[in-house]
Amino acid sequence: MTKQILFVLTSHRQLGDTDQKTGIWLEEAVNPYYRFLEAGFEVTLASPNGGEVPIDEKSILDDAQTEDTRHFFQDETAQKCFKNTVRLTEVEADNYDAIFIPGGHGPMWDLCENEKLANLVEAFDRADKVIAAVCHGSAGLLSAKKADGTPFVAGKELTSFSNSEEETVGLHELVPFLLESRLKELGANYTNADDFQAKVVQDGNLITGQNPASSNGVAEAVIASMKSLSSVGS
Repeated sequence: MTKQILFVLTSHRQLGDTDQKTGIWLEEAVNPYYRFLEAGFEVTLASPNGGEVPIDEKSILDDAQTEDTRHFFQDETAQKCFKNTVRLTEVEADNYDAIFIPGGHGPMWDLCENEKLANLVEAFDRADKVIAAVCHGSAGLLSAKKADGTPFVAGKELTSFSNSEEETVGLHELVPFLLESRLKELGANYTNADDFQAKVVQDGNLITGQNPASSNGVAEAVIASMKSLSSVGS
């Protein structure tokens, strides 16, 4: 049976009180999107508001382009999918084998406190399904709880966009909180590589990546985990 991957994407468009536009970081979404399709998985895109997801304007500049993002702009089918996401409240955890949360700064506003997403993460965890996030996508893990009521991230080995990286890009005073710091406050065993170097951390069914450079590594780790789970269940 074909494996089903649920992408949860931000709907948030505005960077703080500025007139700058934010949203998903395109590479972090489309690299795993294409890797999962190539692996034979089916991908469903969902977001809090449904419909078209905002794309961070900086992630479509020339210096941010990759083979996958260039492919995306030539791929009408993929573009249609990203413009017609399912409303998150309509999603049921039982229909999917893994959940993936890409970054961009948008999740720092809408996915970090989204009750439906928290419930989905909790359901995936209880069922020992793969939970993956990259960069600011790890903000989508913050509100989830373990069965005993403690934070889902407490005691977990994980990573995300670092405080140092946030300062380097000059947004440390614009974001509502620093993700590295918040994860540590909740008890996560947070580690990171040097700024903008790829880093992927896997702790059981949880797979996280530090930054855009980590998106392919996260995708590969998810695929490997899904294949491992399939062989165990066969």
